[in-house]
This record gives sequence, structure tokens and C-alpha cells, in this order.
Amino acid sequence: MILRRASVSDASTCAMVQREANLASLPFLPADPDINGALTFFETVLLLENETWIAEVDGQPVAYVAFHPGWLEHLYVLPAYQGRGISPTLMAKALEDGSARELWTFQKNARARKFYEDRGWVLVELTDGQGNREKEPDARYAWPGR
Repeated sequence: MILRRASVSDASTCAMVQREANLASLPFLPADPDINGALTFFETVLLLENETWIAEVDGQPVAYVAFHPGWLEHLYVLPAYQGRGISPTLMAKALEDGSARELWTFQKNARARKFYEDRGWVLVELTDGQGNREKEPDARYAWPGR
């Protein structure tokens, strides 16, 4: 596995990874039929406002992480590559500067919540979901930094 810095030209790669991971891991969310809207979001927001890294296995993109000061925004791995140590590697990249970070995940995403809790993230808030686009109850976690 190699990590490489993402650029705006990786928008479709990131959108595809997120879509496939969501379909497998978040079946309670409706699939977003608007792939063009997702591409626009990645091109004009996510990849411009975050440091983003892509994990490749045998030259194929299989995961990515996006973060900026204070927040881990996205961490997605293709279903076939989950459980292979890619997520911890990407998370370590996001945390390597030692600063505190926070993240949101859905309350129903038990696998993600366990992943974060097992690595020292602390639950700080549960919401009813009215503040997110999906209107799905979520959980905010904090990483205290070094």
C-alpha cells in the first residue's frame, strides 16, 4: 500500500470510494442518485478545503482520508479492503501533527464507532440528526492530541 496526496483531479476517485463504502456500511442511508452533485462537492469543497490522502493497493485507489485543523472530515475504505489496516494508516496520517481533532459519524454506524473508540477517540455528543443533511442521529468524537 502506498499513500499519495490527492488533488482536485481525484474527485471522481474519492466520490466512488465514498459511494461504495456507504452502500456497504451505511445501508440505512438512501443512495444518492446524483453522482454529478457528489463530484461537484469533491471538486469545489472537500478537496480544496482539506488535506486529502489516497491509499493505493497495486496501483488502485482503495481509500482516502480528508482532514483540516481541528477536524477529520472523511475516512472511507472500499468494502473489499476493509479490515486490512488501511483505516488505521490513514487515520495516523491525519493525526501525525499531534493536534486535537474532532469527527462526526452516524450513531447507527457501530463499526466506525468501535473503530474510533478502540483507538482512543472520546464520545462528546449525541444528536438527533436535525443538524445534518441526512437527518440521521449522529455522534461527535474528539481526539485530544498529544
